[in-house]
Amino acid sequence: MAGTLRDRTEAAILDAAAEVLAARGPTASMTEIAAAAGLGRATLYRYFPTREALLDGLTEAAIADIIARIADAELDALPVPAALARLTRGILTAGSKYAALAQSGGKPDKSAEVERQLTEPVRGLLARGVADGTLRGDLPADLLFELFTGLLEKALYAVLRGQAGIEQASAALNSVFLDGARTRPDPVRTAGSPRSG
Repeated sequence: MAGTLRDRTEAAILDAAAEVLAARGPTASMTEIAAAAGLGRATLYRYFPTREALLDGLTEAAIADIIARIADAELDALPVPAALARLTRGILTAGSKYAALAQSGGKPDKSAEVERQLTEPVRGLLARGVADGTLRGDLPADLLFELFTGLLEKALYAVLRGQAGIEQASAALNSVFLDGARTRPDPVRTAGSPRSG
């Protein structure tokens, strides 16, 4: 029971920290975070004795949330366009909550295992799209990955700046990516079609 209360309190602190940091940026104080969580500063410091410890905890929670959303998306069970849409929404939903970390000094975990869990499903989905003809085969898989994740990062910033909601940003990202990455039919000139010029 004590473990459950501790887990709930820690989760409440991390949720409050994500909201306060998103709203106030790096100037947000530990006092503001404690107040947003409905706790006293002493309680906050029992869980996270320093600002760095809080940012580390928030980073771990953010990564765990994104990995869980990728796993829950069941990408293999959907056609590639639908899987990309589900993946994008999940990452933008989780990422928008924690993206303030980037401006507040949070350092993402660069371990090989975390990198694998974050990137392998995306790379696999893109490879499946190339294999089934949904995505262009004339672009290297690594380039498709960089283009998709670059669009994802920019969509996240658009959400954070209030330029778009999660659904709008997700739909725009997928439209731009798929329209630019879809297999393009070879131009075929039909007999008797007029020549331009």
